[in-house]
Amino acid sequence: MASPLTARIAEEHAALERALPARSPGAARRRAAMAALAAGGLPTSRDENWRYANLRPLERLRFAPAAGAMLDAAQALADAALPPALPGFARYVFLDGVFAPALSAATRTPAAILSPLAAAGDAAAGADRSTAGELSPDERFALLNEAFATDGAAIDVPGNAAPGEAIPGAGGAAPARLELVFVSASDAQAGASYPRAAVRLGAGATLELIERHVSAGAPAGFIASAVTVDVGRGATLRHYRLQELAPRALLIDTLSAVVAEAGTYRLHGISSGAQAARSTSHVRLAGAEAALALSVVALGDRTQVEDCYARVEHAAPRTRTAQTFRGIAAGRARVAFNGKVVVANEAAGTDSRQSLRGLLAGPEAEIDVRPQLEIYTDDVRCSHGATAGKLDDEMLFYLLARGLDRDSAQRLLKWAFLEDVIAQIELPELRRQVETRIAGQLADAQHLQELL
Repeated sequence: MASPLTARIAEEHAALERALPARSPGAARRRAAMAALAAGGLPTSRDENWRYANLRPLERLRFAPAAGAMLDAAQALADAALPPALPGFARYVFLDGVFAPALSAATRTPAAILSPLAAAGDAAAGADRSTAGELSPDERFALLNEAFATDGAAIDVPGNAAPGEAIPGAGGAAPARLELVFVSASDAQAGASYPRAAVRLGAGATLELIERHVSAGAPAGFIASAVTVDVGRGATLRHYRLQELAPRALLIDTLSAVVAEAGTYRLHGISSGAQAARSTSHVRLAGAEAALALSVVALGDRTQVEDCYARVEHAAPRTRTAQTFRGIAAGRARVAFNGKVVVANEAAGTDSRQSLRGLLAGPEAEIDVRPQLEIYTDDVRCSHGATAGKLDDEMLFYLLARGLDRDSAQRLLKWAFLEDVIAQIELPELRRQVETRIAGQLADAQHLQELL
């Protein structure tokens, strides 16, 4: 029997389908996703991997997408909310999940093709993912996105190596550069926002992708985001995901990725906004010598909840993973990272490393770091380390002895704690933007600016 929440979602979905044209793009995908969602249901806080997430607000949300008239009224507000553009990046803006050409600034990007999903058919929109059997229980919120999303971005970077040819080296053509900005402008009682992206890299292709989630104004918006990634043979994707939503927003985000032979996926996540944010990442290293470098920073203050679950599957020989997490919880916030690495029997020669560290910056704050290893072959090299604690007293004493006041010394130590991960951002302009925002959140922007 369907839960009351699932039944209400189904009612809102039926009303949406009646309002849309019968042959609207993605209609078959939306119907299949809703059927799978009704059959499997959504995760709850009783599920082990969701016990840190704050799902209580779902009981009083509206799941239908925000109305088009409201989107038109929010254009000017959204324009003011956009962060500074980065040189060389084509920018595509989506307002509550709907492409906003007036806010976008495309540049010439012959190496990449971006198409709004509203103009695509069911295949391009990801109909092949709309079955519960292909999604783990932790990815079921992606079905909510598939059932309601009417637009999104399909990014295709054609390969530059034919099957059987050698993969070009690093000295090849310059990478394609794209920026997706998903703006949440509506209150949750008026409608939900469904950011959606499907990214595909052909053999030997290279892409630098910035994915931002921001708010226009300060609405208590509900955002259910879904991103799929396919990294082809020998391809390289550098993916930067920045979550900077308004303090009252609720975000549930799902990323699913597959990396082929000799492919490289560098994934950087910075989560510092929203009242409650849950990010689920599932990366499958499907080809020999595929590699993943996952770096995540999470900042929580007041009563924020920042929860991240990352599952990495090594399914082929000689695959590599480097997983790094740094989180700070202040006030009464809860920051959690659950990193699971699964090494299949056929994944001989796997090399996997985890470094998970959390910092408590308030007497009522909570940090939860949980490394997991599930190994089915002997020929591996896997290591993990997890720590959670307060600032180093000896380092604090060292700074106090040199004349810093206690508050400034504590903020500098927090900065140093995060900076070893933030320094991995390879784009100088983007790294400076991230550092400036974090400096502001550490409430010492004026002094920390001297370090940038």
